[in-house]
Amino acid sequence: MTTGYKAASVQFQGVTKAFGSVVAVRDISFTIEAGSLVTLLGPSGCGKTTTLRLIAGLEMPTSGRILIGDRDVTKLPATDRDVSMVFQSYALFPHMTVLENVAYGLRVSGMAKPEAHAKAEDELALVRLEGFGERLPSELSGGQQQRVAVARALILEPQVLLFDEPLSNLDAKLRRRMREEIHDLQRKLGLTSVYVTHDQEEALAVSDRIIVMNNAVVAQEGSPHELYESPVNVFVADFIGDANLVKAEIKSVNGEIAVVRIGSIERRLPHRGLSPGEVDVAIRPVSIILSNDTSVEGMEGSVLKSTYLGNHIEYTVDSPLGELFVIDYRVDAPLPRGATVSIDLAERGITLVVDES
Repeated sequence: MTTGYKAASVQFQGVTKAFGSVVAVRDISFTIEAGSLVTLLGPSGCGKTTTLRLIAGLEMPTSGRILIGDRDVTKLPATDRDVSMVFQSYALFPHMTVLENVAYGLRVSGMAKPEAHAKAEDELALVRLEGFGERLPSELSGGQQQRVAVARALILEPQVLLFDEPLSNLDAKLRRRMREEIHDLQRKLGLTSVYVTHDQEEALAVSDRIIVMNNAVVAQEGSPHELYESPVNVFVADFIGDANLVKAEIKSVNGEIAVVRIGSIERRLPHRGLSPGEVDVAIRPVSIILSNDTSVEGMEGSVLKSTYLGNHIEYTVDSPLGELFVIDYRVDAPLPRGATVSIDLAERGITLVVDES
């Protein structure tokens, strides 16, 4: 197995990047621990790709500091940083064989062809492409080309490996398989990896931690579990997984817990610094429980839409809280459109959030 990886941490200290009057990244600070996989997640234009390019040295910050390990790389060009990038477009040389593509970085740095090709064979074995070295990129599938791009980045034994929307050109089933392969390889080699995507499911699947960005700043940072279960504001709640955003009322606060009235249902939730009065609540679709027995306690509603998706059913339900999006795994007892239902809420998947709009 290939050895020699020297994983390093990445630190941003008050980094801003402006393009004229447009601020792409505004005063962001975070630390990516050595050996971890961290995803920069957010909608188009949020600053995530600019942040990745700042790590790579393809952009220089307007202000602030960037450290890789203990080394200040703020003003260093890409060629002087020990990082490699896997691009969305694969960026393989079409006239070179797979082996020549993987060995290219070593050959440019002056390594003899036999040694470079031997190392390239090792990297191809690492990404399960033994025997593909003499093929051209055009003879490979999209997933295989992406593996070649990963091998080409790994052969340089970088301190930090960067992924720029690496799976966006693949179909859904292949995306799932490739994200598992990337995650397994990162764990196996102990690489520091920074991954950019706008796909929240992809981010939840591959990441040790996620940095959610919005409007050039960090909206929230945490583990996938923390971000899904405890989003800090309406934007994060809606972006990390689906969420029903509804109005509710804090009736009272006792210690860390608030008694919250959501329609006719009361739940005890962490108050998160909010005071009694009207508040915003995020409710996950799987936390809404529907019953066709209207005699049970709960809010009354009616089914507006019902969509069967194999392992679950998606409902749109009219309720006193407004329209609710519901995911129900009880596919053996579907509720018909127009059915009157009782609506209850689970004990988890409900969070008080701040509306920062």
